[in-house]
Amino acid sequence: MSVVSSVLVPYTSYLRVYEPLAAFAEPERSHWARYARREDLPTAQDELRRSLADLASTPPVGVPAHESGDAFVAELDEVVCVCPWRTRLRGWLALEELEGMFPANVLDVVLPAVVRGQAAADHERWQRLHPDARPWIRTTVWQVPVRWFVLFRDEEREYTAAAGEAAGPVLRYRTPMVEARRRLARALRTLRENVPEGPLTEGLVDVGRWLEEFHPRSLVELDYGGLVHALPAVRLAGDRSAADVAEGLAALRDGDSEGAGAAYARLAERWRAVRDLQFTN
Repeated sequence: MSVVSSVLVPYTSYLRVYEPLAAFAEPERSHWARYARREDLPTAQDELRRSLADLASTPPVGVPAHESGDAFVAELDEVVCVCPWRTRLRGWLALEELEGMFPANVLDVVLPAVVRGQAAADHERWQRLHPDARPWIRTTVWQVPVRWFVLFRDEEREYTAAAGEAAGPVLRYRTPMVEARRRLARALRTLRENVPEGPLTEGLVDVGRWLEEFHPRSLVELDYGGLVHALPAVRLAGDRSAADVAEGLAALRDGDSEGAGAAYARLAERWRAVRDLQFTN
């Protein structure tokens, strides 16, 4: 366990929603109020280390046996907001995606079919009791989806260079929920008026439906997470992906297809180079 917990786990990015305490019913509201006053709040790396430790267990476990009681904590306009980890729920949702990502023989080695079947059965029983449950955190590996950048503006970008090997750099965006929803709606309108329906439009609709599930005074965060450990400081410092997305959408609204194409080309090249890193030796 000590070896696992000492590892900085890389290459996952996150879209998180922090809800105000008022969004939670009792007794959960009181739990999070007490939790937010702790002095030893866990970090994103703590969450990843625990997840890796679970995956390394013998025999293998598809998802944790119990739901996490931890959360990330932030403030918006002096209001305490929390982002519950919900590790077990996210584990179930991730398992549903695995079969489309790996060949069956590879998947059976990583996580035997009997383990996946038991996890799926557990999820089905749990879901019948919690039909409206949804995660506060979305994740992806080796990229940040373009649709996530639509929610933010360049001036909301926060970049902190490495403060030591343990801390590492941080690159994230934060915005109030009302701004995220407004920007997403405007982007959808621009896309539908100027380009054929496609993956970006469909992805924005999906994100929009997810955001509608949360309190309107929530905080939305895009965190580069472990990707910062894969990229050199000069590339992190120069990454203005949200600005490129905003520029491209503005060009589309103005009928400037050349400007929109140039902004998209910068964005596509930047993230193609990041995705290619997963195939390097």
